[in-house]
Order: sequence, then C-alpha cells, then structure tokens
Amino acid sequence: MTEAQAIPQTRKRVLLAKPRGYCAGVDRAVQTVEEALKLYGAPIYVRKQIVHNKHVVSTLERQGAIFVEENEEVPEGSIVIFSAHGVAPEVHEQARERSLKAIDATCPLVTKVHQEAKRFAAEDYDILLIGHEGHEEVIGTAGEAPAHVQLVDGPDGVDKVTVRDPSKVVWLSQTTLSVDETMETVARLKRRLPMLQSPPSDDICYATSNRQHVVKQIAPDCDVVIVVGSRNSSNSVRLVEVALDAGARAGHLVDYASEIADEWLAGATTVGLTSGASVPDDLVMEVLDHLAERGFTDVAEVTTADERLTFSLPQELKRDMKAAATARSAEAATLAAGAGRA
Repeated sequence: MTEAQAIPQTRKRVLLAKPRGYCAGVDRAVQTVEEALKLYGAPIYVRKQIVHNKHVVSTLERQGAIFVEENEEVPEGSIVIFSAHGVAPEVHEQARERSLKAIDATCPLVTKVHQEAKRFAAEDYDILLIGHEGHEEVIGTAGEAPAHVQLVDGPDGVDKVTVRDPSKVVWLSQTTLSVDETMETVARLKRRLPMLQSPPSDDICYATSNRQHVVKQIAPDCDVVIVVGSRNSSNSVRLVEVALDAGARAGHLVDYASEIADEWLAGATTVGLTSGASVPDDLVMEVLDHLAERGFTDVAEVTTADERLTFSLPQELKRDMKAAATARSAEAATLAAGAGRA
C-alpha cells in the first residue's frame, strides 16, 4: 500500500507530486541572472523572460534585472542575458553589432535540439519541428535552419506537411510538449512518411516527462488538480491537460495560492498539487498552507523519479566570476603584505 492510499479518502487530503518545480535548466538560468547582478551590478538586461514564470521575473526585476523584448532595447555596450528558451543565430549577431556582452542562458537540452537541427540541415534533410507556433523555443530552433524546418503544431498539423524527399526527413520537437500528444503527432507523421527518422534521443526533456508522469499517477484519484505555473509556461499548461486526460475531475493553473477559488474545492476530498518546471517551491508551499486552512491537512508526497541532474553556469559568466575572484585574492594578498610591512 502506498502512502497516498493509506490516507482514508473520507478525509480531505492532498497528493503532492514529485518531481515538481525547478528543473536543472531553469535553475541554471535563474542563477545566471542572480550571479550576473552580483558580479556586474544592476542593471542587467535580459532578452525575453528568463523563464516563463511571473513570480521569478518580478523577483529578478526587484533585484535590478531589466527585461526587454529585443536587443535593440539594450543600450550599446551593456550586458544582455539570453533566456533559457534559446535564440536564433541572428540574435547573437545583433548583439555583436551593438557591442553587447551576451551571456547565453539557453538550457543545454534546448541547445541539443539546436545542434540536431544544424546537423540535419547540413545533411540536407527536411526537418519537421513539432511545437507550438510563436513559442520562443520554436523560433530559436527554427532559426538555426529556416530553409529546412517546417513547424508541425500538433497532430492536426500533419496533413499540411510537404517534403522534398520522403527518404530524407526527420522530426525534432520543442522540449516542453505533452509526451502523449507528441507521440500521437509522430505516429501520424509516420503513417504519411514511413521513412521518417527520429532524433538520436528524445527531445522532450526529462523534467517535462517526469512531471507529466507523476501527474498521470495521481490524477485518477483527484477531484481537482492544481498546477502552480504561469499561463505562458508551455510545460505548466500541458500539466493541466495531462491531469484532465488522465482522469482528474477538474484541473486549474494558478500563479499564486490567492488565485484558488473556494468553489473549486467544494465537495472535494482529494486535491492533486504540482508545479511547472519554472516554479520555485515556496509558491507550492503557500498553496499547501492555503489548502490546509480549508481542511486539507493530510499530505502524501507521491514520488515517481529522483532528479539529480545539474548544469554548470554559462562559460562566459564563469570566466568573469573566476577573474573577479582572482582579482579579489590578489588585492587581499597585497593588503596583507602592506599590513605586514607596517
């Protein structure tokens, strides 16, 4: 018997999903902005939202980060950080033209998809990129090989696909999609294009897959599933969809506990709780407190994976941090030597 099953269902309970919240790529991106502010001082400019979370962005703004839409808004010679979602090569070129010091906080798993796009384009493949039109990650990946990439926006987009050579076509995907919907899209593509090749490894990131998997586990037992995350967060929106598809009677996306309507909980005995990959866990704890005040005091954490992956900070930032540390050590040594002579 699991811990979740051990709680009598006549009592109000919360099934708390794990893994949830920050993934390695988000943690790296947020740390990049925080460390840059410490090292260089405010303001630090960030192109687009560093991650898709309202709370994270407002917190970094209070610390001195300025979020802009394009490089043209950054004063020449300033520091700009590129978001975790990745950018097209032309964005790097624009930064060079404006003499900007660019720090690339693109998630390494997104960078992997970029590299795949470049490699398959160099081999003259047609690339079918499964993703959502207008999403920053899709724009960045497509920008690596615009002449070779076609966007396939879900299963319904399959019929619009045209290729030059059915024997030289490969699919790639946005990293934050629904695993099930992506596989449905791939299956439809393969019925049309039997020689369609798959990427060397799954493009959908481990964190997206893990968060969806645990939601599938808890959803059938839930009267309502609450997902903490912002509405422009693709992976957070997908979690609500996954919960409903897996059997939850209702699902809602909130940025903060204060957005939870009491009518959502009326008559409920089991609430599922999780958060998107760009959400700090203190926001989830606030939701737990909110639920406890309404009688949901029994909490069982349901764990389906143990995430230990971490990513190092961008090389350009690490170099400057090391140089600053060396300079501080040299200055301290000089001061110590001077005090000794005195």
